[in-house]
Amino acid sequence: MVTNEGNHSSVATFVLLGFSDYPDLQVPLFLMFLIIYSITVVGNLGMIGIIRINPKLHTAMYFFLSHLSFVDFCYSSIIAPKMLADLFTEDRSISFSGCLAQYFFFCTFVVTEAFLLAVMAYDRFVAICNPLLYTVAMSQKLCTLLVAGSYTWGIACALMLTCSAVQLSFYGSNTINHFFCEFSLLLKLSCSDTHFNQLLLFISATFNGLSTLLIILASYIFIFVTVLKMNSSTGRRKTFSTCASHLMAITIFHGTILFLYCVPSFKNTQLTFEVASVFYTVVIPMLNPIIYSLRNKDVKETLIKLMDIKFFLHHHISH
Repeated sequence: MVTNEGNHSSVATFVLLGFSDYPDLQVPLFLMFLIIYSITVVGNLGMIGIIRINPKLHTAMYFFLSHLSFVDFCYSSIIAPKMLADLFTEDRSISFSGCLAQYFFFCTFVVTEAFLLAVMAYDRFVAICNPLLYTVAMSQKLCTLLVAGSYTWGIACALMLTCSAVQLSFYGSNTINHFFCEFSLLLKLSCSDTHFNQLLLFISATFNGLSTLLIILASYIFIFVTVLKMNSSTGRRKTFSTCASHLMAITIFHGTILFLYCVPSFKNTQLTFEVASVFYTVVIPMLNPIIYSLRNKDVKETLIKLMDIKFFLHHHISH
């Protein structure tokens, strides 16, 4: 451990460069991210509210969807406010403990989201392949256990990685060329031996990525086989349309993460890396409620009813 107190990890400070390379774009970027974040907050909290209000939506699928909305709201809120503030202030510093706290919560919710998407794929598999046993198989107890398990594993992964970083030492200029405390970038700045941390990150990311993708792929292979066996084309079309929203959400989420961490990083890909990171930290949490509400009849019906009630009340009060 470095003896000079100024370089000790607990008092180390970091500077998040964010988008400082593009000074002319600060205001347009601020406005764009503010709009995206506002839609994310309204969309996800609105989705949770709609699911709570409509008794027709008190099913396993919507129970998972409400938790997906909560997770999207949380992990977007861990990144977006700090990113928005950094676009307007000269002081982009963040303490070591602040950096670890940001990464801990971010990692918790991203891992939870990956497992929730896998749980939702399993839910679709049970609903389509065993429709008669669906209500028995997807009991309230099992749904609660699956969601609790996703959160618990997310917290465990985040705790394991952040605890492994507590002992690290830092020396000299601690500039992070990113808009949030990304774990691998934090490791690059440390003057400690980070081989163990890198191995832990690799094992954790590989296990989480592969296990969730395998559950999703297995579920959808069974769904696809079941759909092909159906006699009516209407039934096939209806079944595919119920899975379309979920498939779209999975493709965007996993596609972006695979692109980020599996494509070799060359010198000219810093902008690509930042754009992809913005996509999965800020844009995806906004897209999910839009994807699920646009393709869902029950959600749209509840929204229309709420808007009708609001219009009626406004009209009644004004007269």
